[in-house]
Amino acid sequence: MLKFGLKLAAAATVLAGLAFSSQALAQEKTFYLLSHGGPSDAFWLDWNAGATKACDQLKVTCKISFSGGDMAAQKEAFSSALAAKPDGIATTSAQPGLWTEEVKAAKAAGIPIVFFNTDDPATGRQAYVGADLKEAGAIWAKYLVDHKMVKQGDKVFLPVEVPGASYQQLETEGIASVFDPLGIKYDVVDCGTDPAGIIAKMTDYMVANNPPAIIALGDSVAASIKRVFDGAGVPAGKIPVVGWGNSRETAEAVKAGFVNAAAWQFPSAQGFMPVALLGLAASGEPIGYDIHTFSLYDATSVEPILKLYNK
Repeated sequence: MLKFGLKLAAAATVLAGLAFSSQALAQEKTFYLLSHGGPSDAFWLDWNAGATKACDQLKVTCKISFSGGDMAAQKEAFSSALAAKPDGIATTSAQPGLWTEEVKAAKAAGIPIVFFNTDDPATGRQAYVGADLKEAGAIWAKYLVDHKMVKQGDKVFLPVEVPGASYQQLETEGIASVFDPLGIKYDVVDCGTDPAGIIAKMTDYMVANNPPAIIALGDSVAASIKRVFDGAGVPAGKIPVVGWGNSRETAEAVKAGFVNAAAWQFPSAQGFMPVALLGLAASGEPIGYDIHTFSLYDATSVEPILKLYNK
């Protein structure tokens, strides 16, 4: 599956080249990129590097903002972007229906709109770059079932940073589609966004509940697995773990056996591609398609990811 994902990354480079060669971009354009994430989060650091690289290569001005989970702040950022009448807007969709009116306003003003990382196709956005989050949840749950790591009556620990956010809802829907028919239960637990708080809350849950398996619904909780296991006195491999893997910490935990399988979203490419798509749209090219960035890796396929972090 990693090989398939790398093909997507290669396609990103080709598409970026097409956008860069466009005569319509000779006059500098301005794009707004709005993320619900935090600028210090491991995933968003890599995403930002990819987005910045695309902006430089395409010679466009990019206004990048992070709301740190504050939906009101992201709403304000979107309103400011609309008022500036840019050549394109790319945004995450941390809650279903959050951008219905804003997308309508952008389309009425002729501003191309691309979603990334989290999607809401009902808004009528023109393109999406990222994972199918419901499918991701189903893949994780199926991995545990197929490897006979969970059984009927088990309650799987689902730590998450922002309960109720779109990513949690969609991933849990996917998990439910696999677990519910088999009588496997699951417990979505709010661990917050503060790194120290995440470790403390996850450790407390582990000690109190001794879960049979863990699905880490976000990158910050996934990146904390080794420290949580160390704090709870759980050796690597005793409790199966799957979930996100867009950080050096999680990739190293996969190699060390603390995490069985992790999902990679190609964060740098996920930052690059929305800018490339907006570049195409600004040059008059249609962009009515999605680009999925997702691959599951384990100890046998983690090395290419570790090499990226060791550059």
